[in-house]
Amino acid sequence: MTTKNTDTTSGILYIVATPIGNLGDITHRAIETLKKVDKVCAEDTRNTRKLLTHFGIQADLQALHDHNEQHKIAQIKNWLDAGENIALVSDAGTPLISDPGYHLVNELGAENYRIEPIPGASAIITALSIAGLPTDRFTFEGFLPAKSVGRNKALQANAKETRTQVYYESSHRIDNTVEAMHTIFGADRKVVLARELTKLYEQVFRGDLEGLLDWINADPMHQKGEFVLMVDGHEEETDSEAINSSSEELLTILLDELPVKQAAAIASKITGRKKNELYRLAMELKGK
Repeated sequence: MTTKNTDTTSGILYIVATPIGNLGDITHRAIETLKKVDKVCAEDTRNTRKLLTHFGIQADLQALHDHNEQHKIAQIKNWLDAGENIALVSDAGTPLISDPGYHLVNELGAENYRIEPIPGASAIITALSIAGLPTDRFTFEGFLPAKSVGRNKALQANAKETRTQVYYESSHRIDNTVEAMHTIFGADRKVVLARELTKLYEQVFRGDLEGLLDWINADPMHQKGEFVLMVDGHEEETDSEAINSSSEELLTILLDELPVKQAAAIASKITGRKKNELYRLAMELKGK
């Protein structure tokens, strides 16, 4: 294995976090790092140039994004081997968190190049800090698949996840995502939505998925911007709450005559079981 850390002539790759909205959130260390490096590799050089210009930083900007990252690694190694220091930034927040850079850092790390983090803003942590949901254990799911089949499959796999779930979503799909969660997780699942964090029109919704679906559809502006969607974990069932075989038999009969939602509602009234649990069971039975 090549040991670059002991080579004092080799350059350093800095992973530099930048603001997710409010430019005042940049750190002093990030500014000093961006000033001193030889090159800045950016997800979108146009966005990064605006950031650098705001802080009076002149830099040799190089594009590094999903489409060219793997082809760019050899060139970056050459720069580092020549003793140049390089900063990696994304459009906003901490690089590699649902942003380009994984392949680069993975390969350079395997070859023991020196890589240093310059910490700062992260939408995940920023959102969780104000959510009021359990944060001792959480799972970050990033962006769900764009197509409904893949999105529904991913959500069904997470329906009984007991940890707080964190998702990113765009303005193009937020309505479809919330609707799918409402169907799969149940209307009464607790949720917090953070929209446009640290920006002028920042908004936070707290409630359940039924209320969030109404809120999303109430105003077209509620579907604009960038979103962090945090969903409370599934409550583990006790034996007394578990849906038993008689509930399954009842649903099987009802599903022969009724739509899933109506069958679950009637079964809930008869058995006293939670409607969302019966809805999920009905969906499973319908898919068999």
